[in-house]
Amino acid sequence: LFPYSSKGAMMDNRFATALVIACVLSLISTIYMAASIGTDFWYEYHTLSPAENISEAGRSIWEEFISEEADENTYTYALFRCNGTVGLWRRCITVPKNSHWYSPPVFFFSLFPQETDMTTNCISFSLSDQFMEKYIEPGNHNSGTDLNRTYLWRLQFLLPFVSLGLMCFGALIGLCACACRSLYPAIATGVLHFLAGLCTLGLVGCYVAGIELLHQKLPLPADVRGEFGWSFCLACVSAPLQFMAAALFIWAARTNRKEFTLLKAYRVA
Repeated sequence: LFPYSSKGAMMDNRFATALVIACVLSLISTIYMAASIGTDFWYEYHTLSPAENISEAGRSIWEEFISEEADENTYTYALFRCNGTVGLWRRCITVPKNSHWYSPPVFFFSLFPQETDMTTNCISFSLSDQFMEKYIEPGNHNSGTDLNRTYLWRLQFLLPFVSLGLMCFGALIGLCACACRSLYPAIATGVLHFLAGLCTLGLVGCYVAGIELLHQKLPLPADVRGEFGWSFCLACVSAPLQFMAAALFIWAARTNRKEFTLLKAYRVA
C-alpha cells in the first residue's frame, strides 16, 4: 500500500504485526472454546467418600442415573453423592469399578484396609434434554415451568456454537481479505469476533446463573463441595481473547485505511 515511502513500509509492518497477533489470539480462543464445549468439567462436585455413598445406595443410584426417564432431581442427587461433573453435553459420576456391587462388612475394612478402585462413567444429554423445560421444583412436573432456568439452559447450549460459527465466518472473510490484498474487510472480521466474544460472555453468565438457581432449589449437602471446573475456565479465558482479537482487527483495518486515504490525498495534491 505504501510502495514509495519508507515510513509507509514501517506502517505496513505495524499493521501486519497487529494482524498476526490478532490471528494468533483468534486461533487460541477457538481452541479454548472448542475444548470447553467438548469436555465435562464445567462444574464439579466433591464429596468425602464417594465409594461409601455408592455402596450405601446400592445399584439404584447408577441405574437411575443412566435411565432415560431420569429427571433433574434424580441425576443431580447422584452428582452430589458420587463426585459428579457436569458439562454442556454430558454428566458424569465416579463409581466403583467392581460390577457386583458387593460391600464387605465394616469389620473387614478394619482388619484389611484397602482402597476401592473407582471409574468415571458418563451419560450424554440428548438434544431433547437440552430443550426440555425446567420445573420450579426440579423433578416435579406438576410444579410449573421455571422460565428463567429453562431459557438459561437453552442459551448455554446454543451460545457456544454461535460463537464458534461467528469466528469461523470471520476467518473466511479474513482469507478473502488476504486474497484481495486489502485490510479493509478485516473490519468485518473484527466485528464478528466482537460478537463472538459477547456470545461467549453471555454463555459464561448464563451458566453461572443457571447453577446458582439450581442450587437454590437443590441445596448442596453439608459434606459436598461444588466448584467451577477447568472447562468453565477455558470459556472464561476465551472471551477476552476474542475481544482483544476484535480490537486488533478493527484497529489495523481502520488505521490502515485512514493512512492510505491521507497518503493518496497528499499525492494528488
